Amino acid sequence: MRVKGTRTGAIVVSAVMGTVVLSGCGGDGESEAKGSDASQSASGSDVAREQGTTKVRAAYDKTAEAESARMAIRMKLSAEGKTITSDGKGAIDLAEGDSVMKVTAQGESIEQRVVDQVLYQKSPDQKAPGGKSWIKIDLKKVAAQQGLSNQQIGDPAQTAAYSKAITDKDVKKVGTEKIDGVNTTHYKVTVDVSKLPGGDRMSQQLGPTLPMQVWLDDEGRLRQQQIDMTLEAPASASAKPDNSASSDQLKMSTVMQFSDFGTEVDAEAPPAEQVTDMTGQALKDGNKQG
Repeated sequence: MRVKGTRTGAIVVSAVMGTVVLSGCGGDGESEAKGSDASQSASGSDVAREQGTTKVRAAYDKTAEAESARMAIRMKLSAEGKTITSDGKGAIDLAEGDSVMKVTAQGESIEQRVVDQVLYQKSPDQKAPGGKSWIKIDLKKVAAQQGLSNQQIGDPAQTAAYSKAITDKDVKKVGTEKIDGVNTTHYKVTVDVSKLPGGDRMSQQLGPTLPMQVWLDDEGRLRQQQIDMTLEAPASASAKPDNSASSDQLKMSTVMQFSDFGTEVDAEAPPAEQVTDMTGQALKDGNKQG
């Protein structure tokens, strides 16, 4: 895996994985009911754990009820001894997944929009290929190449598959904390990667489980979520000697915060004549990394 030239790629990963976490915290009435029935015969600690699981599973639905929010993303990406950091601030449509953000990466500012699962980026310091102002990358195609489903990048309503990957033993209450001045409850969550759509392929890169942390406010909405993951090169790269395995690891830490629920989100695609489509290049880079 390469860090070279992955400023845009890193942000793409952040955009894709951010929605994975949101969807992963969703739930349905059936799973909540089962948790309630089981708690009647469980011990006190089991009851607390199951109640936490129910709250975490329902977190996305609670958050989505607000329809929109301001969002901040902090990401750190490390590979081959190099590190890329980025900070983004903007707003997101929690029902559709569209967003507008300003992202600062490696000292450069980028205007970013996600509209209908297509990522648009504009750098004030340089033109896109062809002299255009914007580049675009079709996240659906990138996700398909990575073995992810549309649910994972732009269909927040489809949460059942993710809630089934979280069992009662996978949720642990850490305590209470203030996030941006708001009282929250902090949970550690473990997701069974094999139970996610495309889980077999994802397991090759992420391992059997995906650790997450979520902070829920008193209304059960997400105020902060964090993922710390290590991606491994696919098994097909086994032609390399064993002692080179560390060079095939990419470590990523992503923290997302939500505030000002109900804020207005004005996410529109730039005029077509101002956009260069870089999806093909992104897919080509993805094949090289794979």
